[in-house]
Amino acid sequence: MKTEARPLTPEEADSRAVLEHAFKGKPVDPAVVRRIRSRAQEIREEMLKGEETNFTLDLLDESRNE
Repeated sequence: MKTEARPLTPEEADSRAVLEHAFKGKPVDPAVVRRIRSRAQEIREEMLKGEETNFTLDLLDESRNE
């Protein structure tokens, strides 16, 4: 049974490149590194916009009270 593979999204392609670097030692294209850093920065900025960004202290307090 033959299945048709869909094209990878840019994020999936970048993830694959990073995994191939980690497990096979293949070099990562500098453009991939720039895209990943850019997306990470965007995520960081979105997280900082929220009212509560340090939820780990709340989780620790909750776990101690159980």
